Amino acid sequence: MVDLGYGATPVTAVELRSRLARVRPEVRVVGLEIDPARVAAAAPAADPPRLTFARGGFELAGLCPVVVRVFNVLRQYDEDAVAGAWATMTDALAPDGIVVEGTCDELGRLAAWVCLDRTGPRSLTLAARLSTLDTPATLAERLPKALIHHNVPGEPVYDLLRALDDGWRDAAPYATFGARQRWQRAVAAVKAGGWPVLDRPARWRLGELTVAWSAIMPTKFP
Repeated sequence: MVDLGYGATPVTAVELRSRLARVRPEVRVVGLEIDPARVAAAAPAADPPRLTFARGGFELAGLCPVVVRVFNVLRQYDEDAVAGAWATMTDALAPDGIVVEGTCDELGRLAAWVCLDRTGPRSLTLAARLSTLDTPATLAERLPKALIHHNVPGEPVYDLLRALDDGWRDAAPYATFGARQRWQRAVAAVKAGGWPVLDRPARWRLGELTVAWSAIMPTKFP
């Protein structure tokens, strides 16, 4: 697995390896950064061969990973660069590999990501820490680069967020039973409204909603 663009400190790569090891002790995580100074700074946290760090970008340093996690990286690029970056990463994947590309806030309370395989984008997931969620509309701030500039009337992702926000508002009476119950009702309303929801209620309970990419793809996208 690759953690691409882990940042100034290797916290995400270290945590990723720790969490994955609970279910797959043999998993190998490689943290990649384009800045050699960041690679050097991460060296003390390495635990080879299970956790290593190297210099690399979207070409994935010649690796052929099963999973690539890349968060808060493409948000720094122009939207026109997204399709090329996606293609470069997915071309390097193992045959059944995936790329998880998205954005989250500093504390990980709000996040949104696109899941891609070697054929291209497959789904969009919206995720929130429900105990601190005010309204699903705030997830708009964390849309991936491919979508954030398309959150305007007439675009599918705008309609999705509006449907989720409407469902959240209509489910206000369920707040008595907790934010989790309210979110589940909101997602159920989105699904009942005809949106192709891909995940099951077990994921809704975690504060997630996943829909098919085809349903929210921008009207103008490479």
